Amino acid sequence: MQHFKTRWKITSNWQILVIILVFAITGSTAAFITKPILEFFGITKNSVSIVIYYLFYIILIFPVYQILLLLFGFLAGQFRFFIAFEKKMLQSLKLDFIIKFFEK
Repeated sequence: MQHFKTRWKITSNWQILVIILVFAITGSTAAFITKPILEFFGITKNSVSIVIYYLFYIILIFPVYQILLLLFGFLAGQFRFFIAFEKKMLQSLKLDFIIKFFEK
């Protein structure tokens, strides 16, 4: 636990628990929400090849996850942590132009 506290610059075990729960809820919710979005656009396992379906699924789940992570982080009172986490992750993926776009 101390490793997470130091790495994430947080002070309590309660924050660690909340942050881990937010990650878990976000992942499950993103996976759950992405399927109906694909169906809305007519992309199902029966309508396109399985490779195309999962390609679109993976492409769509990324932005859905990012948005939900900030939303659930805000609801859990940990928005500062999750916005900093998002910035760091986007920078590591070389997508930091997205950060610059929203900072203007």
